[in-house]
Amino acid sequence: MFGNRVLKGVVLVGLGATSYGMLATFVRLAYDEGFTTAEVTTSQFVYGILGILLINLFQKIKKGTSVINASKRNIFQLMLAGSSLGMTSVFYYLAVKYIPVSIAIILLMQTVWMGVLIEMILDKKAPSKLKIISVFIVLVGTLLATNIFKNDVQLDWHGIVWGMLAAASFTTTMFTANRVATGISSAQRSLFMLLGGAVIVFSFAIATQNTPFNFEIFMKWGIVLSLFGTIIPPMLMNAGFPLTGIGLGSIVSALELPVSVMMAYFLLHEQVVLVQWIGIILIVLAIVLMNMNWDKFKNKV
Repeated sequence: MFGNRVLKGVVLVGLGATSYGMLATFVRLAYDEGFTTAEVTTSQFVYGILGILLINLFQKIKKGTSVINASKRNIFQLMLAGSSLGMTSVFYYLAVKYIPVSIAIILLMQTVWMGVLIEMILDKKAPSKLKIISVFIVLVGTLLATNIFKNDVQLDWHGIVWGMLAAASFTTTMFTANRVATGISSAQRSLFMLLGGAVIVFSFAIATQNTPFNFEIFMKWGIVLSLFGTIIPPMLMNAGFPLTGIGLGSIVSALELPVSVMMAYFLLHEQVVLVQWIGIILIVLAIVLMNMNWDKFKNKV
């Protein structure tokens, strides 16, 4: 079905998405040990920046003068784009504080219809029928996945608001990341976006940390959070997407959703009923529908 090159891309993107899917569960476990959102995000970004700096240094030594350096304009644009990355982390981790991880990841997946909306506004072009159908499926899937029809289900509105804000900022991150300074290495792009995100994260930490900062977070969870949140996924996905193409890569990256829910189910013992799994399947189906190359499929039939 796949050539070796495409198969390699599928594996890389799949592993990257799986890493992202594990992240919220680790955040919840850190919360259970008494760490704050400010401590969690700060440790993740500090280690993330250090890790990406080392990767850039290694590339510089290996490739020497052949590395294309970012211009001042590139740096400014990437840091500005990275500010939405910082907001995504802050908003998403705040959502996890108020609502179950399995619900928070569903809200983050609203990037599917938000992306269609932004694309329509920026390109000034109506979405295709297939995209409209996919958005409808996502919305139906969301209602089922959050189990909102069950009368005794009560979700903290704070978590819902933070989750939707995380989806909005993540949508912004995806659009800007694919359009800004694409001529330089992914490691450099990741570094400057992280630096931009760090400005938001550190400002949030200063504004909200009312107790002495617990530096134990760096020893207990910081490395894990940075690896699964800011180092491994971008590296694997940046390497995998050129091999798979955007369509197939987006389909494979949908693995983040079921992985996140399964992690919450097995490690956090969150209840996930059948109707929620049906909703999750519908959301993944919508992502597949939206990104399938149907013209290529018709030609093969």
